[in-house]
Amino acid sequence: MSATAVKRVAAEIFPRLGLKANNAGVFAGEWFGVGPAIEKRSPIDGTVLGRVTTATPAELDRVLGAAQRAFHVWREVPAPRRGEVVRRYGEALRAHKADLGRLVTLETGKIVAEGEGEVQEMIDICDFATGLSRQLHGLTIASERPGHRMMEQWHPLGVVGIISAFNFPVAVWAWNSALAAVCGDATVWKPSEKTPLTAVACAKLAERVCRECGVDPAVFSLVCGDAAAVGGPLVADRRVTLVSATGSTRMGRRVGEAVAQRFGRSLLELGGNNAIIVTRSADLKLALRAILFGAVGTAGQRCTSTRRLIVHEMIAAKLTRMLVAAYRQVRIGNPLDPATLMGPLIDCDAAEAYAQAITAAKQQGGRVLVGGKRLAGTARAGGFYVSPCLIAAENAWAIVQHETFAPILYVMTYRTFDEAIALNNAVPQGLSSAIFTGDQREAELFVSACGSDCGIANVNLGTSGAEIGGAFGGEKETGGGRESGSDAWKAYMRRQTATINYSRELPLAQGIRFGK
Repeated sequence: MSATAVKRVAAEIFPRLGLKANNAGVFAGEWFGVGPAIEKRSPIDGTVLGRVTTATPAELDRVLGAAQRAFHVWREVPAPRRGEVVRRYGEALRAHKADLGRLVTLETGKIVAEGEGEVQEMIDICDFATGLSRQLHGLTIASERPGHRMMEQWHPLGVVGIISAFNFPVAVWAWNSALAAVCGDATVWKPSEKTPLTAVACAKLAERVCRECGVDPAVFSLVCGDAAAVGGPLVADRRVTLVSATGSTRMGRRVGEAVAQRFGRSLLELGGNNAIIVTRSADLKLALRAILFGAVGTAGQRCTSTRRLIVHEMIAAKLTRMLVAAYRQVRIGNPLDPATLMGPLIDCDAAEAYAQAITAAKQQGGRVLVGGKRLAGTARAGGFYVSPCLIAAENAWAIVQHETFAPILYVMTYRTFDEAIALNNAVPQGLSSAIFTGDQREAELFVSACGSDCGIANVNLGTSGAEIGGAFGGEKETGGGRESGSDAWKAYMRRQTATINYSRELPLAQGIRFGK
């Protein structure tokens, strides 16, 4: 497809999503923004999609003030009514799924199926949050004092700052904002500077739904801008009671330290260095499909992308041959083409990191089995296309210990199952992990306390493609935060223990007597 095709798709979907060539990138009940504009080029071919203005420090202060005022009203709205607003937003997403999915493709380079899949995640979390709005339950606790009732309850927390990454430009915001909204919080979203247009489109949909429901749209505020002008001040502001940040470990460390200095709360979902263990009893055809999607999907730019493959030495040669053949069949090109399996990297920096990682792996003793090249034939102006790369490596190498956001898969072997578990765990990150095995004992051990140390542990499916029903996040340098399903909603609320004395006495706890 040519640049004309990208322009044609943009011209078709922009009016329906409320986008123009020039867009305000700050919203708090009304649209404004006089900071420097972000010129967004599509990673597909470098076509300029549009421009989005950013927030000045004064405008960020204005947004935070509006969000705080909106919160004070929103927290008094009954939770089921808050859930109705989120449900209506989910319906708006259903109506615009195809357009928003294609916008994700234009702005990130994801294939169309993944772009629409991401919007489906937004729809799913809205459905989940709507049901949750009637289940924000606490506890009744037996009191040791007669005539007393003790209970634990959950209240809205405040203003939630959401910092999202380019690779999931809309789903991660929805994971946070849908739950925060039904919990009674207002949100302020700082999207990646690499994906401002999807953020503006989502905020415009939220604005429309809020106005239709008679709700202050500042409940879903937006501030586009870079880390220095927007991100840092947002994280440091005491009005932001919780900062939920998704991105690199380096970014998360800065956010966590800044929020901790003011005794705020942070929810960190950071990098992953995810491994798949393939045992002798594994179904290799099944494993092959999971490995391929995990390592190649989104051009290796997922936090759950498969980075390491740990294969039993008796089957390593066979599985490697299968992978090399499969890698050579991957169709790379314009992600708007339904036949494409892998689109471009997000930008020049990502392509450079890819090249540097391959060079480092070779210097440390690695052997490239397939791929590992920039594709001149598809690298049109502004398009950064590469071939997915398979490298024979050792787990202890510095480059293997580091997360490179690119389609590079390091292959290593093991002899004993204990060794495989040790290799899986021997990296600083702890997000996702998987095992392919036909042995129930191996499967059970992998998900036991003595098995994978990751927040996600899958058996006979890959590291990528989590459902919204489970809490999402990981341990160690992944940050420890949990988003999306299960009881992740508790992060967006404040816990309160309340004791009511309905007697005419005042007994003290622990049997303490004070005075006569």
